[in-house]
Amino acid sequence: MIGCMSNRLVRINPVAGSALEALLVGIGAIPGAWLRLKMVNHFEPMVPKKHWGTFAGNVIACFGLGLVLALVQNCSANPRLALLIGVGFFGSLSTFSTFAVELLNELRAGRPFVSLVLALASIAAGLCAAGAGYGLGSYG
Repeated sequence: MIGCMSNRLVRINPVAGSALEALLVGIGAIPGAWLRLKMVNHFEPMVPKKHWGTFAGNVIACFGLGLVLALVQNCSANPRLALLIGVGFFGSLSTFSTFAVELLNELRAGRPFVSLVLALASIAAGLCAAGAGYGLGSYG
């Protein structure tokens, strides 16, 4: 339900999660991780570096997470939706650790400019995508 507004702030305590909440995250994580694997492997033959597949996955996840969080906060959507789709699916679709290692690999290969461009592009595109997702979910 896009287009609803509310000032209600949803709070989820991640430390004191129940078994159901952990299960929701796990169920969401499986397809997200599988999709990330497929994306990275799909881009590998087309571009010389796997980091563009990681880049695409991270940007898509930023958009999706922004959208889910806006829907939960502004539209009275079930907070468990944030666990299943936001934390589980989009959390496993994106990967900061792979992003960091790919930057390190470019630096170790003597390509600091490529590393810098990838880092800046990832941060800028991720922020824009998260903002666009949040804006779409908050649109009223």
